[in-house]
Amino acid sequence: MADSERPDGRRVRGERTRQAVLDTAVALASVDGLDGLSLARLSGALGVSKSGLFTHWRDKEQLQLDVIDRARKQWGALVMRPAQDAPAGVRRLLALHEARLAFYAEDVLPGGCFFAAVQTEFDDRPGAVRDRVAQSIVDWVRHIQDLVEEAIALGELRADVDAAQLTFEIDALGEAVVTRSRLMDRATVLAQAHRAVLERLRSWCTDPSILPES
Repeated sequence: MADSERPDGRRVRGERTRQAVLDTAVALASVDGLDGLSLARLSGALGVSKSGLFTHWRDKEQLQLDVIDRARKQWGALVMRPAQDAPAGVRRLLALHEARLAFYAEDVLPGGCFFAAVQTEFDDRPGAVRDRVAQSIVDWVRHIQDLVEEAIALGELRADVDAAQLTFEIDALGEAVVTRSRLMDRATVLAQAHRAVLERLRSWCTDPSILPES
């Protein structure tokens, strides 16, 4: 390989540093929100120089936007992607809910959920950060509803299911786990969230036997 074709080692190292910073920022923001982030705090947490981080982010807003995008990618890899291994239809819908519960149960983030933390922080604050948070949540809810509609189209959920309503219920039950599991008995809350969605799906399923019993 010619020298001109070799990867730039500095660029590779720089991208690794950038991703490490974003991973740390997602974890910190899940506890303290995006406003609590600063390059000084991140440099201290990572043991790197603050000046080095300025090469990646010149202002706080861009850092916040990149952290949101990193959180979306993490959620996609650890929650959305595993569910795709389940058969299409109602079983994939349940698998998505179960992957979400597993994400919380395994303490992937110290605050439980990045988006639960930042949506209340920016819901009344217009701007690019609020828009990015809102779009992330809209896309997530749309993904759930796509799976609901797919299950209806496959004939695994009854045709008279209100897809938007069922989507809201599934998402709300998952979101409730974030705070309840940290204030109450975690095992009980996780079991209740699992059972609530499972029983809801079985009640609408044309063949409940394809789902486990509650």
